[in-house]
Amino acid sequence: MKIIYIAFLLSLSYGFGQDTKFNEKVLNIPSEKVTVNGTLLAPDAAVKVPLVILIPGSGMVDRNGGKGNYLKYLAIGLSENNIATYRYDKSALALLKSKDLKEEEIVFDDFIVDAIAVVDYFKDKEQFSKIIFAGHSQGSLVAMMASALRADAYISIAGAGREIDAVLTEQMLKQSSIFKKDLKKTFDIMRSGKIDDDFNPLLTSIFRKSLQSFWISWMKYNPQEEIKKLTIPILIVNGTKDIQVPITDAALLHKANAKSELLIIEDMNHVFKEVKTDDISANIATYTNAELPIKVALVNGITAFVGKLE
Repeated sequence: MKIIYIAFLLSLSYGFGQDTKFNEKVLNIPSEKVTVNGTLLAPDAAVKVPLVILIPGSGMVDRNGGKGNYLKYLAIGLSENNIATYRYDKSALALLKSKDLKEEEIVFDDFIVDAIAVVDYFKDKEQFSKIIFAGHSQGSLVAMMASALRADAYISIAGAGREIDAVLTEQMLKQSSIFKKDLKKTFDIMRSGKIDDDFNPLLTSIFRKSLQSFWISWMKYNPQEEIKKLTIPILIVNGTKDIQVPITDAALLHKANAKSELLIIEDMNHVFKEVKTDDISANIATYTNAELPIKVALVNGITAFVGKLE
């Protein structure tokens, strides 16, 4: 097992760099349903450099990682280490603004199609030495599915190792155990490919009928089975203070593909920030804190992995 455990040796954090020259370009790439809107950040180098395509996680996440700027910090950190990045807005932001598109028409595969459109665009340009997908949270599975036959390597950051219904059930039961039977009932119905018209109304936020088709399309993918299919280099990253995706999920992915590398970062939470406390409220507060930098161990770990590809 290739395991890297970073604790105190790389315990510093990473924010905006100083006196670094790189080129920033807004780049919009056509996809099937929408245009993928993103930013290409490349170091000012005379030779070809590797490109990391950053795929955002669940929710309405923009290219920077929302108010916390965690994806932007990561992009800048990698550029300072001579690695280009392309980070883009979650397509759901554009899809839900479309007057002609309804929520029930959005499926998980839309995100995979967008990722493929992005990587194909850069492959056609032939301007980078390597192309690597790095998917965060939900984006981990998106990148996993889009990497086959297209990317030179794959990086999972805080990606689930289980099917989404298992992850959601665990998260919901942490808040209240009273919904255990309701969750199982509705997820079982959706797993059969059907819509549950009689779900518990207290769970409308996740089980509203317009959203169930999306869950059904996502549930068909088992991350442990999909990662087995990849033959390219793989890096699996997670933090010990991640309250959304525990490090046990990273272990499941690593076990499913024995050739992968596993990087566990001490005191890093779901959005790459350093958290020393076990207080959940304090952890969540970092999500929107743009003043708080990200863990330098994440930048260094990805840099080391990408460097081995050259």
